[in-house]
Amino acid sequence: MKFSYYPGCTLKNKASELDSYARKSAEVLGVTMEELEEWQCCGAVYPLAKDEIATKLSSVRALVSARDKGNDLLTLCSACHHVIKMVNNDMQTDEDIRTKVNNYLGLDVPYEGETKVVHYLEMLRDSVGFDEIKKKVVKPLKGVKIAPYYGCLLLRPSKVMAFDNPENPTIMEDFIKAVGAEPVLYPYRNECCGGYTVAEDKRIAQNKCNDILASAVGKGADMVITACPLCMYNLSKNGTDFDVPVRYFTEILAEALGLKDE
Repeated sequence: MKFSYYPGCTLKNKASELDSYARKSAEVLGVTMEELEEWQCCGAVYPLAKDEIATKLSSVRALVSARDKGNDLLTLCSACHHVIKMVNNDMQTDEDIRTKVNNYLGLDVPYEGETKVVHYLEMLRDSVGFDEIKKKVVKPLKGVKIAPYYGCLLLRPSKVMAFDNPENPTIMEDFIKAVGAEPVLYPYRNECCGGYTVAEDKRIAQNKCNDILASAVGKGADMVITACPLCMYNLSKNGTDFDVPVRYFTEILAEALGLKDE
């Protein structure tokens, strides 16, 4: 199976491990990730202003590229997934935005939101299948208690993202089971880590991250996993009260598939 792949800026530098382990694992699972030839930054934050068009153009260009190749668009970074899927929804549902974007881009074939945006975790669940992943696991993570951290962007707004139940998600727990580990259920798994507030007041992120990690550790977690580079930064750098490893979910997938030593 083949997907057009949008990596995003952070996965080319600070979050390179999120990207590299995803690519290696995809090969073993029979998935081709065809990186878009000319992608641009998604903007990292979805613009809420109704008349904001310019910052949505890079997302539409990526969506059009995938459409023209006849592929679904695969994303990995939570922020990129959120922005691109929200913009795609605008192109599907808002005639004014759709008209302005298409007029600006001057496309031979106007874009109307035809591309399906798929997060890597959704691909594992819906295209590969967690049962198939279990068959591919060569180093099951037996006895390891893993706390999944969803954060905000994958789940909300729920009607547009349609990723999982925003209050009681299960996709990451099912993923953890597929690699042989034990998922840890804890109350703060879909609470905000503080996000970009860290740029204005680091204490906000510190308080939120410590609450999240306290909740996970209190339920017996050996580690926390995430799909978001910003969440990874905040939990690792600002959750200073707890010495618990935070890792990208693709890293433990690669480990279970025998693609890394530890």
